Amino acid sequence: MSQIEMDQRWMEYALQLAERAADEDEVPVGAVVVCDDQVVGEGWNQPIGQCDPSAHAEIQAIRSASKHRQNYRLTGSTLYVTIEPCIMCAGAIIHARISRVVFGASESKAGALTSQLKLLEQPFINHHPEVLGGVMAQACSARMSRFFKLKRQRAKNKRD
Repeated sequence: MSQIEMDQRWMEYALQLAERAADEDEVPVGAVVVCDDQVVGEGWNQPIGQCDPSAHAEIQAIRSASKHRQNYRLTGSTLYVTIEPCIMCAGAIIHARISRVVFGASESKAGALTSQLKLLEQPFINHHPEVLGGVMAQACSARMSRFFKLKRQRAKNKRD
């Protein structure tokens, strides 16, 4: 299997995790940490349900992987996430020493990897993972758009 096929396979898995977030009425972002073609951690957005602003999909996946590996360093692993990580999640990626980050859709307002801050490219950062964006971007973006369209429709129906 080629790297592109593997990236798409794991992004499809991350999209399934994003569905879990949507089912819980959370912003539909899913993330999975993979090492040696095995899932070592997974997560989906849960800040509302957990009353925890740090419960982003990436953080949940990194926590899960760290527990699984019994190590907070996740060297040799790849994080797949449906939307470009924010600054908080980028910081966790750096501290976890994740080797590679693959994301689906860019986040034009708060994306910290390629859209806005480009944090992982800064010379003062002590860990620079490889970054690949745009994997299944259309599907990831469409999932997000459907979620917010439905939220707006529900809000409108409540007003009417």
